[in-house]
Amino acid sequence: MPILSMFYGIVAYMYFYDTQKHHLPHFHVEYAEHSAVIEIATGDVLEGSLPQNKMKLVQAWLEIHRDEIMADWSLAERGIPIEKIKPLE
Repeated sequence: MPILSMFYGIVAYMYFYDTQKHHLPHFHVEYAEHSAVIEIATGDVLEGSLPQNKMKLVQAWLEIHRDEIMADWSLAERGIPIEKIKPLE
């Protein structure tokens, strides 16, 4: 699971060839014992949950880096190594 970014205890990552279950461009996030799958285009939660304050951080990061995250999705779905993305500061 290649890591996209890490910030404020949150780890964002993508799996290679991860198109079967959700069928939409997405990434995974983990914080402590919580995890969620986030759709890139809309920011909708496809699965799981995070504490509200951490989800707001993820949404802010997604808004800033959506194009980069989508570019990484395009690479990952073809099995090509992804680029790390700057964390939320």
